[in-house]
Amino acid sequence: MMTNKLKIALSTAPFLRQGESTPWIMFQVVFSLIPVFLVAFYFFGLSVLLISGTAIVACLLTEWIFDTNRPRGISLKDGSALLTGMLFALTLPPGLPLWMVFLGGVAAIGMGKVIWGGLGQNIFNPALIGRAFLQAAFPIAITTWSAPTGQYFAARGTNLAWPLMQGETVDAITTATPLALMKFQHQSTDILNLLLGNTGGSLGETSGLVIILAGIYLTVKKVINWQIPASILLTVIFLSSILYLIGPDRYPSPVFTVLSGGLLLGTVFMATDPVTSPITTRGCWVFGCGIGVLVVLIRVFGGLPEGVMYAILLMNGVTPLINRVTREKIYGT
Repeated sequence: MMTNKLKIALSTAPFLRQGESTPWIMFQVVFSLIPVFLVAFYFFGLSVLLISGTAIVACLLTEWIFDTNRPRGISLKDGSALLTGMLFALTLPPGLPLWMVFLGGVAAIGMGKVIWGGLGQNIFNPALIGRAFLQAAFPIAITTWSAPTGQYFAARGTNLAWPLMQGETVDAITTATPLALMKFQHQSTDILNLLLGNTGGSLGETSGLVIILAGIYLTVKKVINWQIPASILLTVIFLSSILYLIGPDRYPSPVFTVLSGGLLLGTVFMATDPVTSPITTRGCWVFGCGIGVLVVLIRVFGGLPEGVMYAILLMNGVTPLINRVTREKIYGT
């Protein structure tokens, strides 16, 4: 007669494991960015490849140099440096000199990630730190926009300018962004062009439709918290609707406000960074609403036509306080 022996498996917590990992999350975002780069290449051509390649190499190289693991380079496997380089590239104008792009990529990883202790320790979004560094160091170059030309394999002369020297060739075809036209000339841009991306601006200000689809994909895959994009967009729509009703000849419509500039790019890919955004549900709503309010205030009443970068960085700095105030009540207390 055989007896069934009870087998007990002893292990330590955690007992439940999810299939998602940091590399899986990072590369899901990387895959969702590929259509955005394809649309940018369609409108700006070879400059997109040059800028994105330089930004990625700068971020990967900086990550490798400051990697304290043995063997060196293990931290590159999580995909965070690659993603930072891609997002940083999307915040740049297509005519920016490559040496400036490289410096910005070094600043993105060095100042936005390494000095805080590495992945998971940084307070501010690294890609936006790199963009803010270039905004402070080279304000003219970073705000000089090229019009879409449709010449796929023609690099802009400013891309190949020598370091600290004025480029020999300056783009003859420059343009103002839709936000600048609205703010300074009260001239609106066709909504269809904003959806498809046939406007001047950074590489990531191309197709609003593609970014919306990427956001839906990341939400369905549960890579990003839907509360943050929802709170940002609802706040922006609410405030811009009030202003539009007050003065439709002075203030842009809610649809224009959402589709123009880097709002969609920042909403989907920057603000939802799990490291620099709140961890509580209520905190995500507060965080998103704060970004939406700051975006509208800076765009309408500030000196610059765009304010997404500053809005996200400011709310990144408030995130630890938001986590403390909105933390969940402990069971039994």
